[in-house]
Amino acid sequence: MLRDPNLIPLSHQHHNALAMCVLTRRSLGEDRSPVNVAELARRAVDRYELELANHFEIEEQILFPAIENALGKLSLVADLVAQHRQAEDLIAQLRSAPTAALLERLCGLLTEHIRREENELFQLAQARLPVPVLRELGTAIERRVVLICL
Repeated sequence: MLRDPNLIPLSHQHHNALAMCVLTRRSLGEDRSPVNVAELARRAVDRYELELANHFEIEEQILFPAIENALGKLSLVADLVAQHRQAEDLIAQLRSAPTAALLERLCGLLTEHIRREENELFQLAQARLPVPVLRELGTAIERRVVLICL
C-alpha cells in the first residue's frame, strides 16, 4: 500500500533514521576503535537532537492521540511510546559512555520501531482513519516537522 501523503513527512524522518543505522552498522563492521565509536555515537546523538526528538514529539503529541481518539486505546501505541523512552535512554548512555554495543542496540531498536510504525501503525491509520482526520493530521505534522536532507 502506498503511504498516505499526510504521513509522508514522518516516513521521510524514518528513512533518515534507517540510513543512519545502516551507515553506523557498516562503519562498526569496518572499525570498532574507540575513536570511531565515539564519532558514531556523536552522530547518533546529533541525529536524535536534530530530527528524532522532533519525530517522537510529533508522534506522541499529534499522531498517537489522533489514532487513539478515533480507534480507542491500542497496545501498539503503548509499545511504541515505550520504545521511544528506550531510544532516549540509549542516547543518554551514548552521550556519557559510548560503546559499540550501545550503538548496535540503538540501531536494532530504531529499525524494529520504524518497521512497526510503517508496517502496522501507519497502515492501520490509513485504512481506518477518516480522510478529514488524516488531512488534519497532515496539516499539524507539516507545521511541526523538522526535515533534514542527508
